Amino acid sequence: MLKDQCLLIVDDHGVVRRGLRSLLAGTEWVGEVHEAATVAEAQQLATLHPIDVVAMDINLPDGDGIEATRRILRARPTAKVLIISMDQDDATVSRALDAGACGYMLKLTEPPDLLVDALRTAAGGARVLGPDVELPRPAPLAGRHRRSLPAEMDQLTDRELEILVLVAKGCANLEIAQHLHLSEKTIRNQMTGIFAKLGVADRVKAALLAQKAHLV
Repeated sequence: MLKDQCLLIVDDHGVVRRGLRSLLAGTEWVGEVHEAATVAEAQQLATLHPIDVVAMDINLPDGDGIEATRRILRARPTAKVLIISMDQDDATVSRALDAGACGYMLKLTEPPDLLVDALRTAAGGARVLGPDVELPRPAPLAGRHRRSLPAEMDQLTDRELEILVLVAKGCANLEIAQHLHLSEKTIRNQMTGIFAKLGVADRVKAALLAQKAHLV
């Protein structure tokens, strides 16, 4: 059970730091919370304190939060870094994960409590990606099925299609998470988006649509 985790919030906007700190207030698994506005401050705090979890922005006044992630992990190899940024392009996500970040969320994630859930998931050692964040990966389904997909299913991203195929094959969320090397929480978030795009209320109806579209 997680307890007294030491957190570091890295963001050059004070209102963002205070907002996240407010969300974390009273959370039972959180202990000390430190704040940094620059790469240099973040590195210094990670050296001085036993940081367990880092909420890391990317665009900082004196450098890149991805480089800051590398430096912090050199100082604290057991720390878990969750990127929380406005950037969501594939190249940035890929660089962040390659640097050792265990997750990537968008600042505008709704509801905001999902950010706290993501930090807790990261603290537990699992990878977590926001519902609007795409993990760069091969997408063999795209070229083979895009032309014949019904309109509502064509709205799905390549990853959502991949998840839908696994659902249609009878996989539970935990199995899907393990297959894609993501957290179960991330899969649940993705499933919510898939249901909304398909206009269905549950996985059974989503699976039937997938079968009808000959995805399996």
